Amino acid sequence: MLPAYITHSDCAKHEMGKDHPEAPERLGAVSDQLLIKGLLDVMQSYDAPLATEEQLARAHSALYVRETLSRCPTEGYEHVDPDTMMCPHTARAALRSAGAAILATDLVIDGKAPTAFCNVRPPGHHAEREQASGFCFFNNVAVAIRHALDDRGFERVALIDFDVHHGNGSEDILAGDDRVLMCSIFQTGIYPFSGDTPMGKNMVNVPLPAYSTGEKFREAVDYAWIPALDRFKPQIIFISAGFDGHREDDMGQLGLVESDYEWVTRQLVAVAERHCDGRIVSVLEGGYALSSLGRSAAAHVKVLIGAD
Repeated sequence: MLPAYITHSDCAKHEMGKDHPEAPERLGAVSDQLLIKGLLDVMQSYDAPLATEEQLARAHSALYVRETLSRCPTEGYEHVDPDTMMCPHTARAALRSAGAAILATDLVIDGKAPTAFCNVRPPGHHAEREQASGFCFFNNVAVAIRHALDDRGFERVALIDFDVHHGNGSEDILAGDDRVLMCSIFQTGIYPFSGDTPMGKNMVNVPLPAYSTGEKFREAVDYAWIPALDRFKPQIIFISAGFDGHREDDMGQLGLVESDYEWVTRQLVAVAERHCDGRIVSVLEGGYALSSLGRSAAAHVKVLIGAD
């Protein structure tokens, strides 16, 4: 039984214009490093299916789902906000991204894969219940979490988000749902300018000031995340895996490096082994400096699949 690697060529067709940081090349930066390091040789590859409107409506309103899909243009771009736009291929890419997270959830729950990594875009954690933003249209991880809870019957699910930007969409959808524990670390004072005050008791938000190093990041995981996770005892762990906190990525000002992503993944694997038979689903979020994105994702996946 091999760990799962899930992606789809449709995810590379979505684009938001020349020089936009959330570019199709991000997928290749990750897959190239996984290939170079031999990690894909010990993973089972799957094509991401299309999520259904019913599956999306577990995290978003049905009206929002229909309106978002209908906004996809037949040519040119449709602006959602100043930094987020749809091209003719966006709807299909977004459906594949959410579908990848759902497939990963089923594979891990059914014992067909011990863990799973989804190399997909567009990302999802800024997509709120009724609002697309921050390069995101559907909240891939929140859709998968609600699938695990509402369709697969799980009772306790943890979400870990270590993107440099606060996962405001995930918090908007999941705050107050006592079946979910969301633990996040993000840089305070940058987009989306939220998260410093948690929206629910099930949120463990740790804002870090600009220029925080890996030492501060690790301290926050040790004192805030791990005790909360051990009390909660999740049955499955989801990761919103953003790598834009790397010191080479100018989308933020944190000072993380590959060894920090490797370290935090090791802590999460240990929690999963203690409480949920090792079940982890990881989904790509941010990371815009292509070299550091690829290296960091590979460091994360190496530990996730037990190849370290």
